[in-house]
Amino acid sequence: MPGKVADFLRTTELEPAERAALDHGMTVRCGRGYTRRITAVPAVHRQLLARCQPLDGDQVVPAQRKARREYENRVTGLGAPA
Repeated sequence: MPGKVADFLRTTELEPAERAALDHGMTVRCGRGYTRRITAVPAVHRQLLARCQPLDGDQVVPAQRKARREYENRVTGLGAPA
């Protein structure tokens, strides 16, 4: 997940499984930002994505909206919900 999404999720209330996945992820630096590699079942990724919906609003910077869209594309690529 993009770093801007991970930063946003750290400030929100998460379920224990979501928090554990985020906390146990590995940070990978790339360019100016970073990516958080999270190992979790697709359902947890979908829950995290659902919690990122405020990043689609008009009050956020374009980079945050783009980061959320990139994460959505990655999660969508995981396949259909089980």
